[in-house]
Amino acid sequence: MNNLKLKTEGQLRAFNQWLVALPRTVKREMLLVADGVMLPLLLYLAYAIRLGVLQPYIGTWVLFWLVSLITLPLLYMAGFYRAVVRFIGSEMAWTILVCTSIATLAMTAVLYMARIDSVPRSVLIIFWALAMLYLGGSRFLARRYLLWSLYGRVDHIPVAIYGAGDCGLQLAFGLLQTSAYVPYLFIDDNPRLQGSLIQGIRVVGRKNLERALSRHGIQTVLLAMPSLSRWRRRKILAELETLGVRVKRVPDLSEVVAGRTRIEDVHDVDIMDLLGREPVPPDTILLRASVYGRSVMVTGAGGSIGSELCRQIVAQEPSCLVLFERNEYSLYALERELRHWLRAHDRQTRLVKVLGSVVRRGHVESICRAHEVKTVFHAAAYKHVPIVEDNPAAGVGNNILGTLHAALAAEAAGVERFVLVSTDKAVRPTNVMGATKRFAELVLQAMAARGSDTIFTMVRFGNVLDSSGSVVPLFRKQILAGGPVTLTHQHITRYFMTIPEAAQLVIQAGAMAHGGEVFVLNMGEPIEIHSLACSMIRLMGFSVRDDDNPDGDIEIRITGLRPGEKLYEELLIGKNSSGTHHPMVMQSHEIYLPWTTIAAAVAALRTALQQDDVPTLLGLLREYVNGYQPASASGKVVLLSKEQKRA
Repeated sequence: MNNLKLKTEGQLRAFNQWLVALPRTVKREMLLVADGVMLPLLLYLAYAIRLGVLQPYIGTWVLFWLVSLITLPLLYMAGFYRAVVRFIGSEMAWTILVCTSIATLAMTAVLYMARIDSVPRSVLIIFWALAMLYLGGSRFLARRYLLWSLYGRVDHIPVAIYGAGDCGLQLAFGLLQTSAYVPYLFIDDNPRLQGSLIQGIRVVGRKNLERALSRHGIQTVLLAMPSLSRWRRRKILAELETLGVRVKRVPDLSEVVAGRTRIEDVHDVDIMDLLGREPVPPDTILLRASVYGRSVMVTGAGGSIGSELCRQIVAQEPSCLVLFERNEYSLYALERELRHWLRAHDRQTRLVKVLGSVVRRGHVESICRAHEVKTVFHAAAYKHVPIVEDNPAAGVGNNILGTLHAALAAEAAGVERFVLVSTDKAVRPTNVMGATKRFAELVLQAMAARGSDTIFTMVRFGNVLDSSGSVVPLFRKQILAGGPVTLTHQHITRYFMTIPEAAQLVIQAGAMAHGGEVFVLNMGEPIEIHSLACSMIRLMGFSVRDDDNPDGDIEIRITGLRPGEKLYEELLIGKNSSGTHHPMVMQSHEIYLPWTTIAAAVAALRTALQQDDVPTLLGLLREYVNGYQPASASGKVVLLSKEQKRA
């Protein structure tokens, strides 16, 4: 019996797919013939209703010819037969009303001018009502049937669309042309829309949302409100989070207009929507000041920050962009991406790809001279805390000596501006990576203080979302794999910013420099990572498995702080800071070491590196980096004695 049922359903589906695949002209002719037969029958039914008998007396048959000859051409000229039945909307109701009204008035005029008195005038009024009911009802019933038969299958996902505005309507229309998602509900906060039907889809409010989602078996909500403020979007996501549904969002309309994506290309919720901070638009004058028409070099160009710096820089039309990178594939991929962008936007920036290491001072200097580089953004660094903690010599060599050599090379080559990309982990560091980055800052501060024609400055900020090593892509991968989501501590917090925003602010901060400044980006409020993980789990349609919910889907497993890891990060070493011309950039006023002290420290570091003497390297970092307190494997800060500090 079940096999027979499945066979029948398969045959019906195949018939419907065949019907949909017919040429448009054939389907149009079929509808014209059907309407040409039905309209005279409706007129006959109007007689029967008016006279109250099944076989009424027909005084004249001329109307039965006129009804199709008048109505069908009107509907055809109005575009009624050009509409696709599956996607027919409420605008067709107006077309039917106008055309049937004109046709009825035309037939009334014919009866009046021909002096035909045997036709009751009320017959035409009844016909008008029946014709509207048939033309509209038949199309909408056919639409519902086709959508049900073609899309109402187990391999289609019923969804609700949050937002019944223009974007929501475009999304619903786009989804009905695909086979992945089928819109069953609109969700909207406007009480005037709630309870109504839009494109045949019911609009509900948040009050009855949980019951409506359950009734239709909806487990996915598409957020179709791209222009909504991030704060408002975060509030909506917090409400949806409690319903146990997966939330996705539509692309920004600017991307759709630009042709980079389609409105129905939905994707997971942007993690920045969970953070709630509104991005500050860049100051275009600052963004272009040290880039436009100049030769610019980015070290570490293939990394997360370096590659985004390159994307932002080429948009500001430099004369030349030097991509300095030690990883061959990263350099290849970035150069290919940027060259494609330049061709698409008809830009003339010259791209130079350089495979090399910043530790080689002579190579960096020759590149700067050869391409007359005026601005250097130094993003090359080892930044993964546990790896650098296990390889301190590599961290010192790349992060400290690499920065020193790149800065000296830039100075010798006549570079006007050298901007170091730093990190919040340089503030009172508890790990080698943070200590080496703070030492790199001290190098530039000392070079600026001793006097130089090159402007040296540094920009410090926290975590960037979706960068290599960031928790966000790791959490997403772990959730999709079924868990567990690994977290180092229940109460760990971090600052977050998007990669594009961070890159823009680095460029703008560098343009404000006069020499030796430590610029700090305003990262907003720190985020508790445990709460972030819970939100990601729920918004991806899963539940958190914990003591309160032992049957949940995804477990959050606490693994313990890694070596050198802090519970929280800081951006300022002291409390002495001031504002700048940009609302998102502060300037930190910090104590630094004179160049003679730095030179002696660097010499000692070189000797320790040559001898592969790691204890001496760590001792030198503790001596010269104020506030450096190494953390134990348990994550607790190790308080050093005076004797250890001198070691």
